[in-house]
Amino acid sequence: MHQASPVGVLTERPSARAQAQTGSRPGEPMPMPRQALEPDPDPDPQQVARVVERSLARLGRRPAHVLQHLIALQQTFSFIPEAGIRKLMDALDVTRAQCLAAIDFYAFLHRSPRGQFDILFSDNITDRMLGNQRLMQLLCDRLGVDLGVPRADGRATVDLTSCTGMCDQAPALLVNGFAIPNLDEERIRHIAALVNTRVPLQHWPREYFAVSNNVHRAGRLLSDLEVRDAGLSALFVRGGEAVLAEIERSGLRGRGGAGFTTALKWRACRETGRKTGRSDKVVVCNADEGEPGTFKDRVLLTSYADQVIEGMTLCAGIVGAREGFLYLRGEYRYLLEHLEAVLQRRRELGLLGNQIGAGSRARGGTEAVDDPFDFDIQIHLGAGAYVCGEESALIESLEGKRGVTRKRPPFPVTAGYLYRPTVVNNVETFLAAARVAEHGGEWLRSEGTDRSPGSKILSVSGDCALPGVYEVPFGTSVREVLDLCGAKDVQAVQVSGAAGSTLGADELDRVLAFEDLPTAGSFMIFDQRRDLLEMVRNFAEFFVHESCGFCTPCRVGGVLLRDLIEKVAVGRACAHDLEEMRQIADVMRRASHCGLGHTAPNHLLQTLDKFPQLYQEPLASAAHTPSFDLDAALSEARRLTGRDDAAAHLDPEPLVSAAS
Repeated sequence: MHQASPVGVLTERPSARAQAQTGSRPGEPMPMPRQALEPDPDPDPQQVARVVERSLARLGRRPAHVLQHLIALQQTFSFIPEAGIRKLMDALDVTRAQCLAAIDFYAFLHRSPRGQFDILFSDNITDRMLGNQRLMQLLCDRLGVDLGVPRADGRATVDLTSCTGMCDQAPALLVNGFAIPNLDEERIRHIAALVNTRVPLQHWPREYFAVSNNVHRAGRLLSDLEVRDAGLSALFVRGGEAVLAEIERSGLRGRGGAGFTTALKWRACRETGRKTGRSDKVVVCNADEGEPGTFKDRVLLTSYADQVIEGMTLCAGIVGAREGFLYLRGEYRYLLEHLEAVLQRRRELGLLGNQIGAGSRARGGTEAVDDPFDFDIQIHLGAGAYVCGEESALIESLEGKRGVTRKRPPFPVTAGYLYRPTVVNNVETFLAAARVAEHGGEWLRSEGTDRSPGSKILSVSGDCALPGVYEVPFGTSVREVLDLCGAKDVQAVQVSGAAGSTLGADELDRVLAFEDLPTAGSFMIFDQRRDLLEMVRNFAEFFVHESCGFCTPCRVGGVLLRDLIEKVAVGRACAHDLEEMRQIADVMRRASHCGLGHTAPNHLLQTLDKFPQLYQEPLASAAHTPSFDLDAALSEARRLTGRDDAAAHLDPEPLVSAAS
């Protein structure tokens, strides 16, 4: 089904294959960060007004865009000034409560200044395995700051954040939203010197901001870098119904982990309001890959952005959408300039904007089946909220609200963005759909399994020789992936992130497929040197931090689980605590509002079953051991009174007996 494109051809750049491996883009200079203004807890209202007006001129005055305007203020001033909130209230007709709710919900927005340099260390377990805690402490010592506390002179803040999508080149950090991977002591010392001498971010060494793709195995999708828009050609040559039938024939399923049939979703949106000619449909690309250990979308957006956007445009032509959004996670802010340039180039080529496909008729050739259509895409930045990876929470965020998941039905295909029919697919799905439109359904089905046709792009990190991106056919075993990346002496593999599956060494012959091990792409490896309880602690803290707080089972249950896990780690737990963990986890899985709460206990329950020694060996001998040490809490009183005799201490035995 490969055909010459009647809607415009872009030639492959000379070293495209090398670019896919390294992430370099010859001829496209690496965008350097722009320095925020000097921190001022009370900035000039006129200056604030100018920032808001520039943002309004760029994005418009739609109330749903309030989050994007708040991000613009945060990036300029290192916090959201009160004058900016008032200006947005007047310009957008939004309430103060809506603005404050967004600021308090999103991790990258703040009410008070963070300083000239806001430095956030990625705190995924793979960063910890490579020494991020030691490097973070070194930077804090060099800058004279405590973690999370802005320096008194307004120079800097050092803090932690969730996984930044740099696990293949960890440890990593964000400075004013821009990624710096491959940290070591020398680099940290230099960063401290740059901060202390107030060197603007745009004058920091360029190589600090270099992010590699690290593609170690390219299959059918990743080996084809040519930009030719043949999928769009098929849309105009064969028509939307025929192309949708090919996607249906391919069996393509969503690559975000849930695996919903792509054609079924597109057809449902296509049929919604078709009799009335409804024209307000929306296509959304979910590029908010916040699952710990996942980074393959970062690579696709770097080197395959044209193909991803082609897939979005193809979807728009099939379902009848005119408006599109690419929801880009805040941690990938450094890609914004590159993606905007790709969108603009496609507009100039007639591949986005008004009358897409009109050029094919003007040039003659095969008569187009479908009429030209209007469709454009806007990039919407996230602001640090893992839950926004869920499609309905993402839609809430697109509308400028807190990212709280919606109850379904109605589903997005009938009532999504602003309650308009909306298709939401992830980056990899749109890329695959574009290639299926070009090559046909059987092309995808020629590899993979019957229920999981095609390939899966994996983000491999942890204890292996070659961390990076691997494209493998569905049906590939975990053991085969471990061999590809050079993993040895494997103790456990965490598939599909913190919310996924924990595999022991006896499960390595299981296969990556929807019928066995579905995955969004994360593949974290732990060898025999690792204490898996550290992984459990890290994931438990992650889910507490990322809970949206809407429902009690997740909000409270997550904290209770974290505290019980910590009790095990410090050797104060008893058998009763382990049973209580299971009971709390069961309540979370059954009663939480959304999938985050349902899956948050997975790592705990699976390690309890598969690695019971993690929990049994540290157990205290008593039937019940309180996690709170009352005698230790009285140490300050003893110091103040100058007493340390036996009568100034509590006898632990009666306390244990009473608690039991």
